[in-house]
Formats: sequence, structure tokens, C-alpha cells
Amino acid sequence: MKNVKFLSTIIFAAVLFVSCSNDDDAPEQVNEEEPLTTLTVTLEPNGGGTPIIMQTRDLDDDGPEPPVVTVSGNLSAGVTYNGTVVILNETVSPPEVVTDEVEAEAEDHQFFYTTAGGLDISTTYSNFDGDENPLGTKFTLTAGAASSGVLNFTLRHLPTKPNTGLDDAGGNTDIAAPFNVTIE
Repeated sequence: MKNVKFLSTIIFAAVLFVSCSNDDDAPEQVNEEEPLTTLTVTLEPNGGGTPIIMQTRDLDDDGPEPPVVTVSGNLSAGVTYNGTVVILNETVSPPEVVTDEVEAEAEDHQFFYTTAGGLDISTTYSNFDGDENPLGTKFTLTAGAASSGVLNFTLRHLPTKPNTGLDDAGGNTDIAAPFNVTIE
């Protein structure tokens, strides 16, 4: 009987010791998500010429007002453009350039470019994360034959990398911006 009492005391002490252990692990730092109010895509034609600027701007973020979407002109068939994406938080002054954070955390982000409606373009990533997986704040776009449709820019947070595209990337969408585009 003494052995059972002794064994019970040891088990109780062990359970108490384990359940009261001191967990000194530092808490995971959480990046507070800032509003992504403005996404601007600049397409510079190779060989010079007037850049095409596409922008979606939603200053009330998820408020009742819809975003203002603009495209400065049409793409030219057969032309290759060097593209850059800039994301801003314009709810603060001066505006915060969120692209800097996306590029600093490249392993956790990826832009995807998709088309709809028969738009004839091809894109290639120009910048990558530390593991040589695509990031996509810089890219090349080649305008194919005359056509029109929608060009979508989607930024995913914590996508599966590598992936074969938006369909198997997973993660969460930080911002999605559709632009009506014409190639002439």
C-alpha cells in the first residue's frame, strides 16, 4: 500500500510539474495588416515610348465607395513592357509604400497575373524571393495580337511555393485588381 501511495504522489508531482512548466518561448510577432488602398501598375515599353499606367484606388478601403480604376491607354500588339507594381496605404500621411514590406517578406508573398475574356498577353516574373521562387513586383508583359479583356493582378500572402499558378497557390489574397485592357 505504501508503494501505491508513493507512486501516486510521484505521478501527481510529475503531472503538476509538467502542467506548470515555464514556457519562455517568445510570442510570434504579428504584423498588423494595413489597408492596401492603391495599387499602381506601370508598364514601360521596351525601346522607349509612353508608359501605360493602370491604377485602382480605394481610399475608404472596405467602405461603401467603390475603387476608382483607371488605365491610361491601350497596349500595342507585339510590344514587350517592363512592369512594376506599387502598393500604397494612403490612409496615413505620408502614404506608406507597402511594396517595400512585400519585397522584404518575399518568401511570404507572390503576385499572380491572370487574364480573362480573350486578352492575348504573356507575362514573366522578373524578381524572386531568396529561394528563387517568383515574387512578381517586377515582371515583363508581352502584348500579343489585337484583343481585349481583363488583366488581373492578385497578391497572395503565404502562398505555397513553388506553385504552378494562382489555382494551387493557396494562401490569402491581400489585394486583387482587375483592369480592362485593349491591345491594338
